[in-house]
Amino acid sequence: MATSILPSLSVPFNLPLPPNDKYRGAVVEDLQLPPAFCLPSNESVSRAMEAAYDRDFSHIPVLNHDRRPLGYVDVAALKAKWEAGTASPNDSISKYMTKFNRRASEPYTLITPLTPLAELAEFLQDNIFALVTDHGRNFVLAVATSQDLDNFVTRRGS
Repeated sequence: MATSILPSLSVPFNLPLPPNDKYRGAVVEDLQLPPAFCLPSNESVSRAMEAAYDRDFSHIPVLNHDRRPLGYVDVAALKAKWEAGTASPNDSISKYMTKFNRRASEPYTLITPLTPLAELAEFLQDNIFALVTDHGRNFVLAVATSQDLDNFVTRRGS
C-alpha cells in the first residue's frame, strides 16, 4: 500500500477566486494586443480623423518628435469640434489633444508587457486606457482598455 507524502488538501477546488485573482497571474502580454497606432503631434486633424475611423479607435496617443507620449486625441470630441466648425481639417492635433499630467504629484504609472493584469485593472479604474510601453518608456507598444480585460476573461473563462 502506497502512502502519500503530500499533505491532504482540505480546500474545495470550486471556490470562487478573489477579484484580484480572476486573471490567474496573467500579464499584459497575454492580452495579445495589436501594435499601437500613434500620431505625431504635428499631424493634421483630417489625417487623425481618417486614421481613427479606419482603425475604429476612440482615442489615439500623440507622440513628440522623439516618439515619447505627449497626450491623446479623444476622437469623439474631435469629431464634434470638426462638425461644429471649431476644428479645421488642417489644424495640428496638438491643438486638440489632452496632455498627460507629468508632475511629481501625479507619478507616471509604468505599464509594460510584463505588468500583471490585476495591476492594469486597478489602473483602468481611474483611466480610460493605458499606454503599454517598454520598460524605459521609449516606445508605445500597445493601448489597453477595460474592454480588452473583459475580452480576455471571457476568452479564458473563469
